[in-house]
Amino acid sequence: MKDIITVMKFTIKEMVKRKSFLISTAIILVLIVLGFNVPNIINSFSNEEGAEKILIVDAGNIFEGNLENLPKEDKDYEIAKDNPTFEQIKEKMENGEISSALVIEKEQNAIKIRYIVENTTMMGGVPENLVNAINTLYSNMQISKLGLTQEQLQSITPNFEFSLEQTEEEKANGNIFAMMLMSIVLFYAIYFCAYQVSSSITTEKTSKIMETLVTSTSPTTIVLGKTIGIGIVGLLQMVVIVATALISAKAFLAPELLEAVLDMSSVTPYLGIITIIYFILGYFTYALLYALTGSTVSKPEDIQSANSPVAILAVIGFYLSYFTMMNPTSKLNLFASLFPMSSPFCMPFRVMMGLASGTDVLISVAILMVTILIIARIAIKIYSNAILNYGTKMSLKDIMKMYREK
Repeated sequence: MKDIITVMKFTIKEMVKRKSFLISTAIILVLIVLGFNVPNIINSFSNEEGAEKILIVDAGNIFEGNLENLPKEDKDYEIAKDNPTFEQIKEKMENGEISSALVIEKEQNAIKIRYIVENTTMMGGVPENLVNAINTLYSNMQISKLGLTQEQLQSITPNFEFSLEQTEEEKANGNIFAMMLMSIVLFYAIYFCAYQVSSSITTEKTSKIMETLVTSTSPTTIVLGKTIGIGIVGLLQMVVIVATALISAKAFLAPELLEAVLDMSSVTPYLGIITIIYFILGYFTYALLYALTGSTVSKPEDIQSANSPVAILAVIGFYLSYFTMMNPTSKLNLFASLFPMSSPFCMPFRVMMGLASGTDVLISVAILMVTILIIARIAIKIYSNAILNYGTKMSLKDIMKMYREK
């Protein structure tokens, strides 16, 4: 145990001293802060008075002065008192008085509406909410002229109440965006921390530090010590990243936007414990695989090709989890929460949605632990035989031959 702690301390010290680790962490934190400031940055560029104002011109007096009754939920309307020309409207836009204009004209038996903007390539068409508001206002005007009773009005404008129901017994609850974000963060934390194990082993083989370690302690101690050390650094890095994201979201996002994007109602201490457990187990699964691939190469430039099979396995596991989130009550999503390559990314999501029972979690954890033990046995044995190999990159045939050797 003492030797494992010694290797673990050495690994942690080497990790936090790396410029690549410090710079990448700093860049991620800066990007997080800037990302949550995007709405404020956009608002600062469009903060001119009247920049979002729409000028409405009723050239044919079709609405008979009722345009003042248009709802102003997310747009500011200016009702023109005269009939400005196209050039006058253009001048108002150039001066920043308005952002667009709506000109309503009557041609024979039709009503023509012209929506004027500075550049049509920046628009997706006439705003739908504005179209609906004008249609509703015009319909109400025409209905009021018919002199209908209250009962007759209610019969032609029924108040429909819509509800969404599903046939499956299991019901998923929670903010899907927040859950997908959590799955992405877990994948990043597990995958890139585990990848550092392979990089660390290969680097130490190149610098011949590994020879000193092997003569001082056993290969099993080295594998466990390095895996635990890098895992601790990775866990702390993930905590810092998540904490920075939560603080930035709370500080820079508007309360209503924060509630819509990050629904924290489903974040509980139980979910936090489950997430940490799956981070640890998922990390050990991939870290031990990377320890195996890292020990089979002796040149840093060979790491990418050696790690490709594990990287493909990790991507398959992540996307199996990610895409089944679209149908969280499906059998495939249940499989993804039990399959050891995808369960670290999927099971916390199912717990967050209230779909996973305690039994499901226990079965998933048991499968992961058995998988870790199997991978650890294979990885440590191959590591022990391959760690001092300074030749060319080992083939799969060479790896299988080493595993069969006593």
